[in-house]
Amino acid sequence: MATAYRSQPADPVESTEVALPARLLAEARALEIDVTAACTAGLRDSVKAESTRRWQDENREAIAGWNQWIEENGLPLARYRMF
Repeated sequence: MATAYRSQPADPVESTEVALPARLLAEARALEIDVTAACTAGLRDSVKAESTRRWQDENREAIAGWNQWIEENGLPLARYRMF
C-alpha cells in the first residue's frame, strides 16, 4: 500500500550575493557540491547555534535556580524511578 505524503510548501527564496574564497568555490564545483545547498545548510547550523546560545544566556538564571532547587530538594518524581 502506497503512503501519500503531503508536500510542504517551500520557504520563499531570496537571492543574495556572498563572497566566497575562490579556491574553496573551485574545489566545491570540481566535487560537484551544490554550493547553494551547502551555504544554506551552513547558515541554518549557524542560526541554530546562535539561537541556542542566546536562549541559554537569556535563561541562565532560571536554569541555575532550578538546578539549585534540585540539588537541595532532589528530583520531584525521584520516588517513581525504576532505576
